[in-house]
Amino acid sequence: MKIVGLITEYNPFHNGHQYHIRTAKEVTGADFAVVVMSGDYVQRGTSAIMPKRLRAEMALKCGAAAVFELPVCYATGSAELFAHGAVSFLEQLGVVDSLCFGSECSDLEGLERIAEILTDEPGEYQEHLKSCLKQGMSFPSAREEALAAYMKTEDYTFLLHDPNNILGIEYLKALKKLNSKIRPYTIRRMGSHYHDQDLKSSFGSASAIRSLLAYSGSALSSVSSGRTFENTSFVNILGELEEQVPHSCLELLKDYHRVKYPVYQNDFSLILKYKLLNKRPDTLPRYMDVSKELGNRICGQLNNYFNYKQFCELLKTREVTQTRINRALLHIMLGIKKNAVNEYLEKGPHFYARLLGFRRDCTKVISTIAKKSSLPLLTRPYEDDNLKPAGKKMLTHDILASNLYTSVVTDKYKTSFENEYNQGILKI
Repeated sequence: MKIVGLITEYNPFHNGHQYHIRTAKEVTGADFAVVVMSGDYVQRGTSAIMPKRLRAEMALKCGAAAVFELPVCYATGSAELFAHGAVSFLEQLGVVDSLCFGSECSDLEGLERIAEILTDEPGEYQEHLKSCLKQGMSFPSAREEALAAYMKTEDYTFLLHDPNNILGIEYLKALKKLNSKIRPYTIRRMGSHYHDQDLKSSFGSASAIRSLLAYSGSALSSVSSGRTFENTSFVNILGELEEQVPHSCLELLKDYHRVKYPVYQNDFSLILKYKLLNKRPDTLPRYMDVSKELGNRICGQLNNYFNYKQFCELLKTREVTQTRINRALLHIMLGIKKNAVNEYLEKGPHFYARLLGFRRDCTKVISTIAKKSSLPLLTRPYEDDNLKPAGKKMLTHDILASNLYTSVVTDKYKTSFENEYNQGILKI
């Protein structure tokens, strides 16, 4: 039995993701595809547009054998931390033979060349990087400049212009650092660019689909999608999505609209403000992605706080990217501290495998994981008696983050709250 691992967010699930599942199995010769997916918060530092179990159900209906949740501290981390957390999880499952990720270039050799340099960090490269950072460049720009200077005759730096390429490089770095036997594959991203806001083809970007779904809930939020439509009814919005998402997903979008989604960054505005009002500049750098300078800026601008999204934009500078600020504020809101993450990395990096759901015709995958994995398989959050103290702490953070998200959803749509401890496993 061969298993390919997929690292995903599915925010939300669309045709490109279904293509990824199908093609990953084809190119790797795998019998099954096992997914590790971000939970209710994603790597760009925001809440997911819809709950994790709804996104997991879509993946299972479209061919994934099983979906596991990536712990929130890794799901909301930098590209490097996100990749390390996800790849190490697949490694600790003990059954994954290959990793297949999408990229804009589909050039595995070029991505591996960059990954090798960034893993080894030769002295000359480090000097170039320090010089660029001293000039006030953001880290992504400084890294690209340093690579170009180091590689000289080889010009692979253009690969760093696209987000899926960047994540792919981080996956390859993680495999190298772990000395993993998991074999990497990459397939070309189909259709629209990651940031495209127009649904140009049947492979529209998740960004464009999120914009459309955000517009569908505009009566419930001040969030603007940046787009206009001739007909604003949800029926017509579903019509636009008919060629963008698999039919089974379209049915779920229809059934749970304004019941479980859409969820916006601004839905957490009061929660974040409450958290910030209880902080001082000297305490904020304890949280992931918060520097001393950013901590001072957050407190200095707090009187100008109107909502979550506006405050993120207010804090942006030339040296600090918008995504970094998103992540910093999210970590403050969720209580994700540097010392806790360092402890997880040192003693784990994983302590359990939280199963969100699986296909009934793939039960042998789950039984094999239960036998071979170094991680206990958690089907209920309260099954933590055998976890190490660090594992219990990580699980507590995961549950709190999920309950916070669910609280926002149930308050927004006036539905009953279901505690994370009571959530069951999806079986499709």
